[in-house]
Amino acid sequence: MYLTHLECPRCGREHDAGVPQNLCACGSPLLARYDLAAVAGAVEPERFGLRPADLWRYRELLPVANEKCLTTLGEGWTPMLRAPSYGARIGVDDLLVKDEGLTPTGSFKARGAAVGVSRARELGIRRIAMPTNGNAGAAWATYAARAGIGATIAMPLDAPTICRRECVAAGADLRLVDGLISDAGRQIAALVTAAAGTIFDAGTLREPYRLEGKKTMGYEIVEQLGWQVPDVIVYPTGGGVGLIGIHKALGELRELGWVEDKLPRLVAVQSTGCAPIVRAFAAGEDRARPWADARTVAFGINVPAPLGDELILNALRATAGTAIAVDDAEILADLRDFAAREGLLVCPEGAACLTATRRLRAGGWIRAGERVVVLNTGAGVKYPETIDVTGVPVLPR
Repeated sequence: MYLTHLECPRCGREHDAGVPQNLCACGSPLLARYDLAAVAGAVEPERFGLRPADLWRYRELLPVANEKCLTTLGEGWTPMLRAPSYGARIGVDDLLVKDEGLTPTGSFKARGAAVGVSRARELGIRRIAMPTNGNAGAAWATYAARAGIGATIAMPLDAPTICRRECVAAGADLRLVDGLISDAGRQIAALVTAAAGTIFDAGTLREPYRLEGKKTMGYEIVEQLGWQVPDVIVYPTGGGVGLIGIHKALGELRELGWVEDKLPRLVAVQSTGCAPIVRAFAAGEDRARPWADARTVAFGINVPAPLGDELILNALRATAGTAIAVDDAEILADLRDFAAREGLLVCPEGAACLTATRRLRAGGWIRAGERVVVLNTGAGVKYPETIDVTGVPVLPR
């Protein structure tokens, strides 16, 4: 394994990667660091194509050493689909959608769960606990069951019904909270404190290895484009782990010398009903203030106070990117329009990215001829309420 240590991006302090870790003493999430010079000497990018089509093809850049601890359901290597009809309509001729809906448990959260649970197993953790808006809890419950690790999951009462069913099916200890993910987070924090070291807090960015699974989306985008980077990557941003992870992956690829210095411009997409990152970015602030009365149909990005706000804002500014908020009516309209034109039913968070792309192209921020990759982070069939079928005719026998 080429993992060397964990590093705090805020204060620079190094932490031992050989023991379970949560946040730095300064309150910042920790980032996994690797001996990239040794990785470059051990493997060439062309070799990845000879390996199985899952995220573990990048094993030198992942934090699990013991193969017996790998917990996998075949996650990763999701398709990158061209969207010529919708792209032509909005003026983005080179529009690609990376469809994370085909991962196990139906969302990109399976990537973080696979690596996070595998590393927890390697470090001897026997029970994890976490708050979630739905899909992450379903993924971690599923992978914890496969690894033989206990899981306590707290999610808002309004979370998608399928997610709570997935947790129960996987044998997790599910707690429903009448509130937001921040309220669920307080419940989990109290539980972990009372457990006195017997339960590990695996909440978003509170452990460093979920991010390592999510970053593989960045590796795959580049490999699927023939080791070239696109001009723009558009990502739905709640907790922001996926966007932070993609930015981390691109930085590692650049340091390895596998891509050129130019990086894609990253776009954080939020809802007008919950846009703390958009507000902070527009104001030039380094931290995001909590969003009051957060509410959106794109439930996965309904995060009023993301722990990784600094890292998200840094990623946007380092890549000359931007942040944009779109409203629910536009999200649902573009979800329907895209499905009718391209035959792919995306999740509301993915549809938010399509709306953002349309608006950024109309405003000139995305230029003609640029290659744009949109992330669809989950399967649209997990959100049946987004398609209104009232008024469909019922025929007599």
